[in-house]
Amino acid sequence: MTEDEKAIRDLIERQFGSLNWRPGTTGDWNAFTSDFLPGAPLYAAARPVKAQSAQDFVARMKGLAGTKLRSLAEAVLGVEVRIFGNMAVAIAGCEITENDADVNRGVEMFLLVKDTGAWRIAAQAWDTERDGRRLPADLLKPVKPA
Repeated sequence: MTEDEKAIRDLIERQFGSLNWRPGTTGDWNAFTSDFLPGAPLYAAARPVKAQSAQDFVARMKGLAGTKLRSLAEAVLGVEVRIFGNMAVAIAGCEITENDADVNRGVEMFLLVKDTGAWRIAAQAWDTERDGRRLPADLLKPVKPA
């Protein structure tokens, strides 16, 4: 694994880890937003499609945390990374547990660029599993190859 791939995998782990909380705690909102370029759009699974900023996404999550969404746990299941020069795409399979009960899996796709030695998210989109659309098997492999 190259240094760039390791940096991207670490960024993805940080992204998912920053959105974990239990009653009495909060997500690491600063860690989440710091990986995005200014103005980077996020596209949730909900339709019709609507772009939001990382800050808007965090504001929504803060409003849900401790009320409707008492706990959230996100775990990376597998990651595929493709790099060319100072640009990369990463695809991550994930499992999301809400309120210690509701478990969903999905795929998140990241467009990344390297600037001043650091990888940053230029855009991100995600969708969830549902009938007829299952997580691809290659996204269920370990995040860090042995």
